[in-house]
Amino acid sequence: MKMAGQQRIPASRDVVWKALNDPAILEACIPGCQELVKLSDTQMTATAVIKVGPVSAKFQGAVTLSDLDPPNGYRITGEGQGGVAGFAKGGAVVRLEADGDATLLHYDVSAEIGGKLSQLGGRLIDATAKQMSAAFFKRFALEIERQYGKGNATHASAGIETTSARPAAEPDRQAARRPYRPEAETGSSGFPGRAGLASLLALALLVGAGWYFFGGGLPKLVPAGSNQAVSPDFASAVVLLIVAAIGYLFGRLQTGRH
Repeated sequence: MKMAGQQRIPASRDVVWKALNDPAILEACIPGCQELVKLSDTQMTATAVIKVGPVSAKFQGAVTLSDLDPPNGYRITGEGQGGVAGFAKGGAVVRLEADGDATLLHYDVSAEIGGKLSQLGGRLIDATAKQMSAAFFKRFALEIERQYGKGNATHASAGIETTSARPAAEPDRQAARRPYRPEAETGSSGFPGRAGLASLLALALLVGAGWYFFGGGLPKLVPAGSNQAVSPDFASAVVLLIVAAIGYLFGRLQTGRH
């Protein structure tokens, strides 16, 4: 499955870069995120638990950034196993664009999931992904205003303008690069404790950043004719990772400019 869309963030690109590069801000904004750590310019770890309908899954893993094209964008990929919940693979391509005193974040996400999560209905998956995406961007706008002030955050409190995610005409396969070590459980949504490699990748949001992004990232589509469905958890994760990845990339670019 593949989805694409964009998010309009009411803040200048410089401010968005700083916020996206701040692990504390991302942790506070990403639904279900317990920990988000940057290891290098191209690697990060995260821990998150997302509940989709009757299934609650925990994913821990590593995410890798590639195809860096400063300051235009990059690709984020990942892969993981969620125990009885199933597996998740996928990726996302993210692009930033200045829009007056605001910033447009474009995303193109592909994902594949199997196991128990794949048995959930498409409507439930889409609804969960959109809900997580909306929650992330609302918190993100408020955090930007709180951290940088209204003068710098261009009416951040007004919220984020988004466009509906749309399914792509044709999936485009991409190899997932980093393995996850996720665990899943049914009925519970609490976090066990600090985990090493964990990525919201297993739950992506079209970054709707996403949901959606989010970061994500996991490039790989469900093969044509397959009965597998993309989990909302997975969709949300992609977006989240996407957002985190963008922040890291921007932080790197910003450092290079000074």
